[in-house]
Amino acid sequence: MDITPEHLVAQARERFQLQDYYGAIHLLEEVTGSGRAFADAHHLLGLSYSMAGQAEKALAELDRALALNPHYVEALIHRALVLNTLGREDEAAAALRRASEISSDSRRGFPTHVASRLANQHAALGEAYAEAGGLTEAIQQFQAALALGPDFHDLRYKLGRLLLEAGRALDAREQFDVIVRARPNYLDAAAMLGLACFLAGDGLAARQVWKECRERRPEDPRVEAYLALLDRNDAALAVAAPKPPARGGKKKKQ
Repeated sequence: MDITPEHLVAQARERFQLQDYYGAIHLLEEVTGSGRAFADAHHLLGLSYSMAGQAEKALAELDRALALNPHYVEALIHRALVLNTLGREDEAAAALRRASEISSDSRRGFPTHVASRLANQHAALGEAYAEAGGLTEAIQQFQAALALGPDFHDLRYKLGRLLLEAGRALDAREQFDVIVRARPNYLDAAAMLGLACFLAGDGLAARQVWKECRERRPEDPRVEAYLALLDRNDAALAVAAPKPPARGGKKKKQ
């Protein structure tokens, strides 16, 4: 049985609340090691490292959370606390100023920190719908989440995968393209962009995307598998293509 990252993070959150920080770290490292982590997972892992007295690792995970969601106010505040622990007061003050600036902004009529919380709640509801088989409802919830947090690329990535699952390859391609344009180093999203292109019937675009992925992450077996799939598909199409009539052949007698 494939345990989803969301289930692992929920279990880690329970371990954290019980002050079993190393238990939480073990579960969260499984999520981050799979390449399927989202901002909340990195944030919670950062908190767990911090409570376990590993400030440098905590700071690295909080930075990863903020790379995925630059408006993550809680991550900024906790980053400031860790920086203070490390004696980096100026950087801590800058992180707190940034958190204050974000909190004073607004999105769709809500303060940014409220909009962010609502976006995450929509995403959680979307996950619940997806697990219950309500794919259409799940997509709607993630779309609502992105209306409140358009730069929450971890949520956009999930929306793209749901759209692929729903057979909406063109819509998925649009979502992955937004992520890759904003975050060129998000190679998981780039790999999925190639898959969306392929499923949408644009093999040339898929090949170009996957070749770029291979150049940047040659050790990723998925990319080689995708390119091999594309080669097999091209070969099958070539075999199935009608042969042109032979030129210069003898005419049949009437």
